[in-house]
Amino acid sequence: MTSYCGAPPHPYDWLERWNFDPVLLVALAIAATMALRSPHPRLALASVGVLAVVFVSPLCALSVALFSARAVHHVLLVAVAAPFAALALPARGYRYLGIAFAISTATLWAWHLPALYDRALGNTATYWLMQLSLLGTAIWFWRELFAAPPVTASMVSILAMAQMGMLGALLTFARAPLYASHAASTLPWGLEQVADQQLAGLVMWVPGVIPYALVTALIARRIWTRAAGTA
Repeated sequence: MTSYCGAPPHPYDWLERWNFDPVLLVALAIAATMALRSPHPRLALASVGVLAVVFVSPLCALSVALFSARAVHHVLLVAVAAPFAALALPARGYRYLGIAFAISTATLWAWHLPALYDRALGNTATYWLMQLSLLGTAIWFWRELFAAPPVTASMVSILAMAQMGMLGALLTFARAPLYASHAASTLPWGLEQVADQQLAGLVMWVPGVIPYALVTALIARRIWTRAAGTA
């Protein structure tokens, strides 16, 4: 199987597997140029930087071999790059927060269905549909969340944290391998497929919820500060 990021790497060569796809590099350069013109250029550039790590660095190739690396890839995409982009381009309202949460959650879960996931790893067009839909719906969600009043934002942030943790838990406790794409790619790394799958679940369950927990804590601090100021 050959993915957009190439064949599954081995432990001895994965650090050499940088992705210098000219179309991708041009797209990132355009994004960086646009970031410099955004209301908050540092935040926008941080988002572009995370995208470069996700798609240009050896993480891209590693995520073809290990589902656990793919989990890191997805967490960086939806819970790091997306909120940075949302902060750089703030929304004016939160009218569609509930819809944005539902669609972004459904998108994340759908791409972890075995049939869709395996298709994405074996077809470049589907691969980019996965990446762009995950990133786009996540940015929409975070923009709406950051524009919402503190109490509403904190409640939805907790729900978002819960759904990420729940997906991670389901993967952690799955007893059978789910993804044909990784049927043999984990073995050179000394991992059975189920063990790699469980590791991926732990990535989403523990570090994957940290960005949501940080946002929830910051929102709670805003609520506390406002309450103290009006007391």
